[in-house]
Parts: sequence; C-alpha cells; structure tokens
Amino acid sequence: MTGFTTVTGPAAAMPEENIDTDIIFPARFLLLTMREGLGKHAFHDRRYNADANGELREVAGYVLNTDPFRAPPVIVAGANFGSGSSREQAVWALHGLGVRAVIAPALGEIFHNNCLRNGVIPIILPPETVAQLLVSAAAGTAFTVDLEAQTVTVAGQSSIPFAIPPERRLALLNGWDETDLVLARFADDITAFENTQRQTQPWLYA
Repeated sequence: MTGFTTVTGPAAAMPEENIDTDIIFPARFLLLTMREGLGKHAFHDRRYNADANGELREVAGYVLNTDPFRAPPVIVAGANFGSGSSREQAVWALHGLGVRAVIAPALGEIFHNNCLRNGVIPIILPPETVAQLLVSAAAGTAFTVDLEAQTVTVAGQSSIPFAIPPERRLALLNGWDETDLVLARFADDITAFENTQRQTQPWLYA
C-alpha cells in the first residue's frame, strides 16, 4: 500500500444519503478476484446505460462523467455512504478510480474500517460542515486532505480538523499493511518471545 500524506484536487459532490456498497460496486462484479482494475466498475450503474445494441454509454450529467470529476481524489457524500454489504471491493474500486478520501456525516461501519485498511481516508464531519463542503465541491473548488496535520482545507477557506485512530494514521502515513503495523508496534516483544522459545523449545526451530 502506498503511503498517504496529502492529496489535493477536485472533490465529487454526492449529496444523496445511503449510497451503499452495491451502488459503489455492483454485486455482479464480485466474481472478479483481482484487486487491480476495479476502478472502472465503480458506480457502474450510475455512470453507464446500455443502448439498444447493448453498448454502454455514459449517463449524461452524472458527476463522475463530467470534468474535472472523472477521477476525483476526494468524494463529499451524504450520510451513510458505504452502508450495506461489507464487500471490501467497494473500497478497492474507489481507490482504483483515484479516490483517496471520503468525507461524510456518517459512513457505513465496515466500509469505514475497510477504508482505513486500504489507503482511503474516511473523514466524518458534522452535517452542517459537510453541507458547506458539498457546495464547494459542486463548484469545483480544490480540496486538500492532509493526513499528517489531520485537516481538510478548501481553497480560500479555513482548515477543518478531523479525527482518525492514531495507529491507523501511522499505518496510512507509512503505507503499512496489518503485518507491518503489528511488527512496528510489537517487534521487540515478538523477538523476546522467539528468543525465549528457542531456549525452552529448541526442537521447534530444528
């Protein structure tokens, strides 16, 4: 996983509430087992319709089909974004689309945890703050998400702080997976245990 420090760019405004993981990544694509390349399926049924010949056509006016929001680094969403099914592919698809942060008044609990483990920053802010950010996002104003400072900044406006668990922040900043995080926190304990075990149960290491 690539480490995260800051990201700057346009934010796609998705004010609708309860955009669930089936909207983000439709269930019929769950047969795809590779993580890479899933971005093209993100919001598939919102982005595309089939014409009379079965050819996919972009849905005119949908936010992800308009510049500069085709690969937005940030999404500003309505409440309960990522609710529904626990599918981790929803986060993989967002990451593949280019999304590195999602801002909303509330996020699906499992989706929130999946974001933290897959390089997407889940940012929960008060509804009135998100409402203001949605206006800025729709206008195409640049957003900056700074994980080190734990702030969201909209061009020309004051920075907004956000909270994230310290251990997850550390892992995201360094691009660590779960194993890396365990080793960073408990490497000395693991080494001490192994040294003791080598002395008391040497046959395990023969």
